[in-house]
Amino acid sequence: MGHTATQQAGSGGLTATEHRLANGLRVVLSEDHQTPVAAVCLWYDVGSRHEVAGRTGLAHLFEHLMFQGSAQVKGNGHFELVQSAGGSLNGTTSFERTNYFETMPAHQLELALWLEADRMGSLLTALDEESLENQRDVVKNERRQRYDNVPYGTAFEKLVAMAYPEGHPYHHTPIGSMADLDAASLEDARAFFRTYYAPGNAVLAVVGDIDPEQTLAWVEKYFGSIPAHDGKQPPRDGSLPDTIGVELREVVREEVPARALMAAYRLPHDGTREADAADLAMTILGGGESSRLHNRLVRHDRTAVAAGFGMLRLAGAPSLGWLDVKASGGVEVPAIEAAVDEELARFALEGPTPQEMERAQAQLEREWLDRLATVSGRADELCRFAVLFGDPQLALTAVQRVLDVTPDEVQAVAKARLHPANRAVLVYEPTGPQGIAEQTAEDAIAAGTIQEEETDR
Repeated sequence: MGHTATQQAGSGGLTATEHRLANGLRVVLSEDHQTPVAAVCLWYDVGSRHEVAGRTGLAHLFEHLMFQGSAQVKGNGHFELVQSAGGSLNGTTSFERTNYFETMPAHQLELALWLEADRMGSLLTALDEESLENQRDVVKNERRQRYDNVPYGTAFEKLVAMAYPEGHPYHHTPIGSMADLDAASLEDARAFFRTYYAPGNAVLAVVGDIDPEQTLAWVEKYFGSIPAHDGKQPPRDGSLPDTIGVELREVVREEVPARALMAAYRLPHDGTREADAADLAMTILGGGESSRLHNRLVRHDRTAVAAGFGMLRLAGAPSLGWLDVKASGGVEVPAIEAAVDEELARFALEGPTPQEMERAQAQLEREWLDRLATVSGRADELCRFAVLFGDPQLALTAVQRVLDVTPDEVQAVAKARLHPANRAVLVYEPTGPQGIAEQTAEDAIAAGTIQEEETDR
């Protein structure tokens, strides 16, 4: 069959086996018979970091085109077939990958595998000017709805462009620009698909109430005949100095509900011990209502209605620490910024208390275990670690790595990174009537609004 297998126990007795088809497709299987469902997750190693200047937004455009029909599935058939079989599905695009996923009743697993294989193997036969135009318009409309016409909608785009300099592969966000979307030709789209939607550039994870031998036989049957394609260039180098070196700042005057202070800090690359330490620092400082910034700004000073600090983990470039504070009515941003800097400086000087460490580690542990407990969450994490770090088994030991981080390491990363010379700052000054703005940084990250583009249905 052209595959090999390895097995290793992981978190809470979870296991995963790995296989590779002759055409290069990597397959990860994880049995879980608690509920009669199966999750199928397919990660393609392509995101906005693989795009070139003048052709931004192609990765996200393609995510939409993948739902427009393939050789044997016409039009909206992918959605219709999955949903009529009792399943759910979607796809998302980020800086570093594009993923597609279905959760099916276990007895409908074969259908999901057949559908994913059909579009991987035959999308080009269905891709024409009409479907390209149709989805180009959908994506442009999505850009208007999520970015251009909502309060603070372009904040993430602005901060990313400041934190990653011109020419850097992460300088633009996955949504792309209107001009580049207009410029993309059918041949651009076809070349993009041939290069990146090849079996050797993908990882398929199947998790849940499965028979591994039968599942692997189906994978071989439907995916095995798709020809290999080696045309992919490695992504451009995303490395940068650890810190920006100066404070970058922009004042934005727009019709927003409240004054706001937003900032992006460069943090360690995902997959490192330092990234786990940074995640703990973000959690202590801005993860929820027990965090330092919420206590200081919302509870004590009452200068803000919401304050959060979240982390956008990135593997191919420095991660981002995302500060988001919405001001109380009448409060000026400099007062808020002074309090934030005071809290960050104190944290860098003193480090976390034992209670804060325990609470933050418990919080991240719970988030991880919740994610691994669902078949769809585990499938996604197995794909993520396989694509970005070469080893899906790392997903099953991630919890332990967070628990191994010491208070000194959390303090060290805060001291090195969370200071004014390592941030891009946006100050929002309202031009219209002010109201209340409730979304915090971790809400934004959790909702995916600042890291990935989804296909809306």
